[in-house]
Order: sequence, then C-alpha cells, then structure tokens
Amino acid sequence: MTGRDPFARPDGVVGGVDPRHRGEQFGGGAAEGWGTGGRSAEGWGTGGRDAGGGDAVLDAYVSREDLAFSPGGATHQGLQLPPNVDGRGSSSRKGGGGGLFDEPRDDAGDGYSPWANPRTRMVTGGTARKPKRPKREPVVPVPRVDVREAMFGRIVPWRFLVLGAAVVLVLGGIGGFAGGWAGKTFRADHERVELRQVEGRPGNGDLTEIGDVARRVQPAVASISIDAAGMSGIGSGVVIDDAGHILTNNHVVSEAADAEDVELAVTFTDAGNPRSVPATIVGRDPRTDLAVIKVEDVSGLTVAELGDSSQVRVGDTVIAMGSPQGLNGTVTSGIVSALNRPVKLAGEGTDTDGVADAIQTDASINPGNSGGPLVDVRGAVIGINTVIYSVSGGSQGLGFAIPINMAKDIAEQLIAGEQPVHPDIGIAARTAANGAVTGAEVATVVPDGPADAAGIREGDVITAVGERSVGSADELTVAIWGVPVGETVRVTLVRDGQTMELDVTPAG
Repeated sequence: MTGRDPFARPDGVVGGVDPRHRGEQFGGGAAEGWGTGGRSAEGWGTGGRDAGGGDAVLDAYVSREDLAFSPGGATHQGLQLPPNVDGRGSSSRKGGGGGLFDEPRDDAGDGYSPWANPRTRMVTGGTARKPKRPKREPVVPVPRVDVREAMFGRIVPWRFLVLGAAVVLVLGGIGGFAGGWAGKTFRADHERVELRQVEGRPGNGDLTEIGDVARRVQPAVASISIDAAGMSGIGSGVVIDDAGHILTNNHVVSEAADAEDVELAVTFTDAGNPRSVPATIVGRDPRTDLAVIKVEDVSGLTVAELGDSSQVRVGDTVIAMGSPQGLNGTVTSGIVSALNRPVKLAGEGTDTDGVADAIQTDASINPGNSGGPLVDVRGAVIGINTVIYSVSGGSQGLGFAIPINMAKDIAEQLIAGEQPVHPDIGIAARTAANGAVTGAEVATVVPDGPADAAGIREGDVITAVGERSVGSADELTVAIWGVPVGETVRVTLVRDGQTMELDVTPAG
C-alpha cells in the first residue's frame, strides 16, 4: 500500500465520473482495453503491471463504467473485481466478441449511481426532513356558571331554588321509605317465610259440616275383606239396619259367593278402635251390582240414615267414605257433577252385568271405596259408590254411585230372600247416532213380549220413555228400569223418518 488514498478522485476530476465522457477522463485508451477485457493481454493474463509501470489490474478495474470514482493509481489490494469478470481479464458475458461493456449503458441517466450493481436500476428519493409540529389552537377559557345559571339562566331567584331543593329532599325521603317497605313486602313472595299456625285442636264449635258428618257416619261404615284359597279382595259397605245387614256392591263379594273355605270379614272403626267380625252373604243382584251381607251378634252397631236420591241436585256437596286401597276410615268430599248418568256395570272376575242410572261426583273414589256410602251434608246416604272412570286406575274426578232409592229397593228384596225383578219390554237395542236421529235402535223384538204387543218393530229408533229422553241403548235400559212392573208408559220412536208414540207396559 502507498500513502495515497485509494478512493481519491483521479487527477483533474472534480465531481463524479460522467458516464458519457469516461473515455476522455481516462486518456482515451480505455476503450481499447475494455474491448479485449483489459488494457493488454499480458496485464489481465498475469495480473501484473503493464509496460508503462502501472498496475494493469487496478487500472482495468478503476476504468470500469460501473465505478463513479477512480482509485487514482492505488494498488489493487483490497478491491474486488465485478462478479462477472474472471481473473484472466476476459468477460464472462455470453455472446461473441465483445468486452464487458462494449455497448454504452442506456440507464446512465437521472438516478444513476456509479456504486450500484450495473444491472440494478436505482431510484432516488428526497432528503430526510424533520416533520413540522401541528400548530396548536389557543385555549379559550370557559366562564364558570352556578346551578341557577345552568338550569334557569339567572331567571329564578335563589330563595325559590332553596325551597325547591327542600321539597325534593322531603319527597325523596318518603319515596325511599316506601320503596324499602315495598321491596321487603314483594321479596317475601319469593323467599322463605314463616307461616302462622293455630295452636291446639279445634273444639266442638269449630267442626265443619263435613267433619261433623264424618264423625256421625263413620261408625256405620264397614271395611270388607275376603280371604280364600288363591284370592283376596277388599271393599266397603254401610250398615242399613240394627239387625246387622250391610249394603255393598256385588262385585266386592261375587268371587266369594261360590268359593269354598272362604273367609268374609267386616271391620268397623268406632272411636278409633277397629273391631273385626265374620260376615255372610245374604243376597246378590248382578244386574244392579248390589249385594247384602250380614254380621251376627254384634252389639252397639251404628245404623246409617238413608236419604232420598230423587232430591239430589247437581252441585250439592257430598262426602265419600270407605276403605280405598285398604285404608280404613278414609273420608273425601266433592260435589254432585251430574245425575242420571248411564254407566255400564261389568268387570273381570265378577258376574255383574247391568247398567246403573248413576250419580256422578268428583269426590275422590278409588279401588276399595266400592260399596261405601256417598252421603250429603246431613249425613244421609244418597248413593253407593260403585264405579270410577280412570285411565291410570286411580281417581280422576269421575266417580259414580248407584242412587240410594234403587239400592234401597234391591236391598229390601234381597233381605226378604227374593230375587230382584227388573222391568223388561222384550227387546234388544243398540245405540243409534247417524246424524238424522239419536236414540236406541231396536235390533230384535221378542215375540209376544211387551214391545211386540205394543207394535214396536225392528229398526225403530226409541228417543224417549215417558218424560225421559233416550240417547243410547244403556239409557233405554235405565229408563225402562225406572218404570214399575205392570205400569204403562208412553214410548216415543222414529220409524221411516216419522215420529210416533206407543204405549208399552213393562213385564217382570
């Protein structure tokens, strides 16, 4: 290395090398040297100096068109040749005949940098400048205003504002107190509260009608149990005379009627002390599902009072008693829901086969209540609980009782040892509801029977018996049963679209 700056400008050069006049600045001989890849074959081939005593490699290097400044005669140590020029002074550019820069560069215009890769176009940019700060707007102070000016604009005097504030405070206090009280009150509806209880037991003067009825009638209610080989059953009954006769349903005792070694027992609940005694069957009527049993030598029996079912009205309060599911002494209450409801009486395991002109009630009746009394608020028996209508098997508010007037008549015949006789007009009927007429259509007529004698024919549709309308075959049955044997009744029917009336006398 010499003491000369290797990156100094060449002698006579003030600014950057003008690419259009590079040949002039380097003495005109550079063109020939670039045409063969160097100033002389010897200079590039050996990497030494030329005959003139200069450094041939350095001279060739600093004469390239891609440099802006000449190293001014410095040695080539520390300098690199362009990547496309080999060490022997020949160009690596493919093509024939020419040197590295045979043709003038077409990109040596504005933006050209002699220090950049000769094949890279450079783009110039502006100088870095410090951004100017935005001009701040002067802050104008806002004058302060008081409450009166803000709300009323100096119109309302201070004394009225003070008075208004006092009124607001008073009303706010009242509202807060009321809100707190209301919050506690409404919150009690959703939170646990302590309910008040009445201490002690009610006295005699506090008994309700139902409680009084239950107290008086319950001793006359019997729980019936049947125990035989391979079978058992429970039901209820009511004592109807002081001889020990108990009225119940036929389906309660029918299985025990023909069984051998059967044990029929009755349990009374009197003053909370149950007592059980044996009983026997007096008589049964499968057509009305009624039966009478009897207990012997039982002292102190309570006999129930029988009412008049013809005086019962829809809506009357009624009480059902019995032993549902074997629970002795059970009492439920409800009302009469309907009257004269034809209900089919039949069931598996019993010979009952008939129709009841039933009293419908919503008092809870369940299996085991059968045969027990349905009483009014006087404690008089108005019906015998018989049937429930249920999909699940439990009470659904549809219970039916046989009217006591019919039950009384059947019971008297059974106690007398008679088989009950039911009125009959000698026909078989089916329900007719074809849109044109509703009633009981006559399917068959028994020859020489009461209906045949009256002129009733097959195909006639009976629509009424006496004053009672007939809408089904079951309703025709209960309507006929309501007529005493031997008593003539007028029957209304429709034949071939014509309405006619015939007189019929039921037989026994």
